[in-house]
Amino acid sequence: MYFLETAVALFIGAFLLTYLTIPKIIGVVEYRRLMDDPNQRSSHTQKTPTLGGIAFFYTLIFALFFIHGRDTFDEAIYLIPGLTILFIVGLKDDLVVLSPGSKLIAQFIAVSFVLINDSFTIHSLNGFLNINEIPYYLYFAIGTFMMLTIINSYNLIDGIDGLASVVGIVIMIIYTTIFYLTKEYFFALISITMNACLMAFFGFNISSNRKIFMGDTGSLLVGFIISILTIKFLSLKPYVYSELPFLLENAPLIAIAILIVPLFDTARVFTIRIANKRGPFSPDRNHVHHVLIDFWGLSHKQASFLIGCFNLLFVLLFVVLGSTAKNLSMMLLLVGSVIILAYIFFKYNYNFTTLKQKIMLKRKIKGMSKKIKKKGSDNDS
Repeated sequence: MYFLETAVALFIGAFLLTYLTIPKIIGVVEYRRLMDDPNQRSSHTQKTPTLGGIAFFYTLIFALFFIHGRDTFDEAIYLIPGLTILFIVGLKDDLVVLSPGSKLIAQFIAVSFVLINDSFTIHSLNGFLNINEIPYYLYFAIGTFMMLTIINSYNLIDGIDGLASVVGIVIMIIYTTIFYLTKEYFFALISITMNACLMAFFGFNISSNRKIFMGDTGSLLVGFIISILTIKFLSLKPYVYSELPFLLENAPLIAIAILIVPLFDTARVFTIRIANKRGPFSPDRNHVHHVLIDFWGLSHKQASFLIGCFNLLFVLLFVVLGSTAKNLSMMLLLVGSVIILAYIFFKYNYNFTTLKQKIMLKRKIKGMSKKIKKKGSDNDS
């Protein structure tokens, strides 16, 4: 009962703090003219305030202050340096623009603070692919790669209104449930805090008159929290998994299912960019959300809702099947799902120049058809 009272108070406090602060951030950003200018690959057409992630940072710091003491290994102290580093890097990138290399170095330092804490050490994969004990040096290498991949994958999906928020909310709901069932209340409270921030931000992000983007300041922080929760999930002791509705050996596949949207989208765009002989971090409009908008005709809200629903249903499917199926069958299902998704989106493999031409042609044809219909109706009258 004490946990539920704390969770409710924390959610309400984090939501209100974020919700009441964002308008102040919008005012300062507009006054100082620090807004995001649309370019040829942008999904928006007007200058829009950014830096919404500032509210995330100090809300998380406040939350860590209040829930410190529930952490068994003083995890809160180890999270604060990582959050601070990524906040500064994200803020500078939103204002000045940093090179991918500089951001990667900062991210490595940030995740190192987390991985050296004993709470996150992954000692075993519990039989997944017949892997049991893991040496510490291998854990550190795998953990670093995983956290960096998750942080940058989440950062890359922040391309249209509402998408990063919706996907983040779905992931936080799942991790809140997992850590509540396993009695890891500290991490459940972190998930709840992050969820409250995202829900408060979501209303502004999809607004037409008070719009703001979270920017790298926000997406790096959210991606960092998601990576922390993922590492903690995989480091849970074997006896704890008895409280979860899936087999112990399927935990890594469940983690991939939870992160399927950012991981699949990142793998897809990196493959396309490399195939087009471009850098993997070079910008374009080849993301799945851009395809849904540019070629399927969906609005930002519709695309975000569709992707969010897919993410949730995908996780539920793997949880249900993971309760009885062995990890080989689950692996085949995951690989098959990725192949099907890759095939569906394969025909949208365009370089930026071709893509822009097709979009302009499609808009021109649509405009001409409207004029013809209008002319026909005028003649009939």
